[in-house]
Amino acid sequence: MQLGRPNALVSFLLFISEMSHASQSVLSLPSLSIGSGAATLTLGGAKPLFILGPCVIESAEFVWEMARSLKAICTDLNVPFVFKASYDKANRTSGSSFRGMGVEEGCRLLGEIGRNFGVPVTTDIHSPEEAQKAAQWIDILQIPAFLCRQTDLIEAAARTARTVNVKKGQFLAPQDVVNIAKKLQAFGCENFFFTERGVTFGYNNLVADMRSLYWIRELGYRIVFDATHSVQRPGGGGDRTSGDGVLAPVLARAAAAAGCDGIFIETHLDPSKALSDGPNQVPLSELPALLAQLAKIHALVRQ
Repeated sequence: MQLGRPNALVSFLLFISEMSHASQSVLSLPSLSIGSGAATLTLGGAKPLFILGPCVIESAEFVWEMARSLKAICTDLNVPFVFKASYDKANRTSGSSFRGMGVEEGCRLLGEIGRNFGVPVTTDIHSPEEAQKAAQWIDILQIPAFLCRQTDLIEAAARTARTVNVKKGQFLAPQDVVNIAKKLQAFGCENFFFTERGVTFGYNNLVADMRSLYWIRELGYRIVFDATHSVQRPGGGGDRTSGDGVLAPVLARAAAAAGCDGIFIETHLDPSKALSDGPNQVPLSELPALLAQLAKIHALVRQ
């Protein structure tokens, strides 16, 4: 059996599902509403929610081109997506690395893209002050993994009334998200979810534990899997992060089969020329086939 082909992959997963009753392990949870107006999407519906975009806003022209391409791809596949790009990469390995255009200009640009294409937008924030500024334009405020326990940042994001996505730190166990959830709820936020992006495994390496996806959902929280950051090798390039981007589709398929609610994938026209996280990003040309596979797997395990 050639598992590289979509039909063969789906047939194989159907066989496993029938043999092990895997579909029974996909717990039913209340869905989350994301965005507003015509751009409102659901996390936890019949279709997986995809969070897609480049790592960083390299330029206005670049990010518009990426958004236009992703909108066309997802419309053709009839799958929901949130557009993602960072206005500032505040945790680069080297102080000389490219960071972005800054919070006000970057968030305004993302907001315009969201309105133009009718999709929710998301970006990562790094301080309480940035949370307030970003909330004017951004639908989902993302708490970076390294900052997932920063109470002031969590409080500021929660009080904006925007949806909050907390990326689980590489140093946390799945059950540790309960404490983060309690913080968000204490500050008045009920519209939140978590993103799994791997756990530290020795030096310069991460491992993705698919059990985490089940356990976090078992706790009652929606969970997205970050396929591209999970294949990072932090600091593996000396003054930069390296990674195994070729494995991102492999982990994405495994996460969909494990029953996650959505998949986060960073993508680029040419990852070799990306100004941030190039080794981990999926080439845009390969994205349509991958998203089609993931949508089929998502539907299969929920039969």
